[in-house]
Amino acid sequence: MSDTFFGDLLASIADRGRSLLRRGRGMQRPESDGDLAELSEALLSGRGEASGVALASAILAGYEALGPEARLAFLHRLVDKFGYDHERLVLAMDAYRADPSSKAVLDLHSAAEPRRQELIRRLNLAPGGTAALVRMREEVLRALRADRELEGVDSDFTHLFSSWFNPGFLVLRPIDWSTPANILEKIIRYEAVHEIGTWEDLRDRLEPPDRRCFAFFHPQLVDEPLIFVEVALTTTVPGTIGELLAEDRVPIPASEASTAVFYSISNCQDGLRGISFGNFLIKQVVEKLKRDLPRLSTFVTLSPAPSFARWLAEERKSEDGSGLSASEHAALAVLDNEDWLRTDFPAEAVREALLTAAAQYFLEAKSASGRPLDPVARFHLGNGARLERLNWPGDVSERGLREAHGLMVNYLYKLDDIEANHEAFATRNEVVASSQVRRHLRKTGNGRTPGRRNAQRRVSANMIPGEANGAEQEETAQE
Repeated sequence: MSDTFFGDLLASIADRGRSLLRRGRGMQRPESDGDLAELSEALLSGRGEASGVALASAILAGYEALGPEARLAFLHRLVDKFGYDHERLVLAMDAYRADPSSKAVLDLHSAAEPRRQELIRRLNLAPGGTAALVRMREEVLRALRADRELEGVDSDFTHLFSSWFNPGFLVLRPIDWSTPANILEKIIRYEAVHEIGTWEDLRDRLEPPDRRCFAFFHPQLVDEPLIFVEVALTTTVPGTIGELLAEDRVPIPASEASTAVFYSISNCQDGLRGISFGNFLIKQVVEKLKRDLPRLSTFVTLSPAPSFARWLAEERKSEDGSGLSASEHAALAVLDNEDWLRTDFPAEAVREALLTAAAQYFLEAKSASGRPLDPVARFHLGNGARLERLNWPGDVSERGLREAHGLMVNYLYKLDDIEANHEAFATRNEVVASSQVRRHLRKTGNGRTPGRRNAQRRVSANMIPGEANGAEQEETAQE
C-alpha cells in the first residue's frame, strides 16, 4: 500500500508539473539527444518540485523513445556536457590550499562530483525512475564493450546504485508456487545456472516440501526480483546436480533435513551488475532457514566452475610444464573429442586428472591481482565459505560439459568460521580449502606442485582449518 501511495503521489506531482510547464513556456516531446540534453540542463537548473518531477519524467520517456544511435549519443553528452565543472573545481582546489578548513573540504568534495551524478539523482524523482535508470545502465554496460569513453558514466551509476540498493533497503521474500505468476515467469526467465524449461520444471523446484527459494526485492522495483537463490533440503551433501533435479526423486519432509544446499544463485537485473548484494542474500537465507528448521546443521553450495574448461585448455597447450604429468596429459586428450562422455574412455584416469587439474585451478592459478580465476569461487570465498569438495562428474548438461567438463564444486558455509575465512581471503587472498581438496594436488619431492606459474600460485596450508564434522561436506551474474 505504501509503495502504491508514493507512486501515485509522484505521478500526481508530475501531472501538475507538466501543467505548469505547458502554461509557462511549453514542453514538447523530446525528439533527439539534443532535446534531451536541453531538458537535462533545465532539470539541473530548476528548483521547483513539481516541474522537476515532470522534466525528469519527460527526459526518461524521451530517452526510451529514441533509437539506439540517439540514445548512445545522449550517453556521450553525459560525458561531454555533464562532467566536471573544471572552473569550479580549480577554484575549490585553490581555496582548499589557501585554507584547508572543513568548509573548504566540503566545497572541494561538491566541486569534484560530475554534474551527471546530480542529474541522475533528479531523474530518479520521476515515477518509475529507478527502473528506467537501471535500464539506462544496461545500455551503458553494453556500449562499454567497445566504447571506454563511457567508463565515467558507468562509475557514476555504480556509485549511486551502491547507495540506492544498499542491502538495508532490500526486502527478502520467499518464492513459492503461490507467488504471483508475473514474478514466477521472471524466475524462469532469469534462471542463469540450471535452465528451467517449463512451468512444471519450476513447480518441481518450488512446491515440494524439501525445496525453498528466496529473492531480494527493492521497494521501487516491487515485482522485479534483483537476485534469487534456490535451495534443496537434504540429508547428505550432493555431488551432482542430477540427484537434486531428477524428475523421479522422492521428496523428504523438511523436518528430516540436516543440510541446506544452495544450488543456483541468479542475478536478475543486468543494469545492477557489480552492485553487491548476493552475500547478504545468502546470510539472510541461512538465518531464516535456521530459525524455521533448527535441525539444519550444514549449509553448502553445489556450484558450477564456469571458467575451468577455458583455463584447462590453455594449460594443456603449455609446453614448459603446467603441473600435469605426462599420464594426466594423455588421459585428458579424450576431452578433444566433442562426444567424449559418450565414448569408451578410461574413466578413473580422466577423473583423477580432472580433479588434479581442478585443485591447481582453484588453489594455485591466480589473476594478476592475486585472486582466483573462477568468478564463482571469488564470490563464495569472499563471503567466507570454504572450498570443500570437487565433484566429477557433477553436471553432464551441455553447458556443464562446455564450461567445466562436468566439474562441480561444494563450498561450505560453516557459521563459526565465516568471518575468519572472509578475512583470510579479503586481506591476504588466501584460499581456505579442506584437506580433501588439497590432497588432489600432486606433490613432488620438495613438496611443491611443478609448473611454470608457481610464483603466481599462492595457498597457505597453515591458514586452512580442519575438516568439518561429518564425512564429506561441501555463487549469478548469475553467481
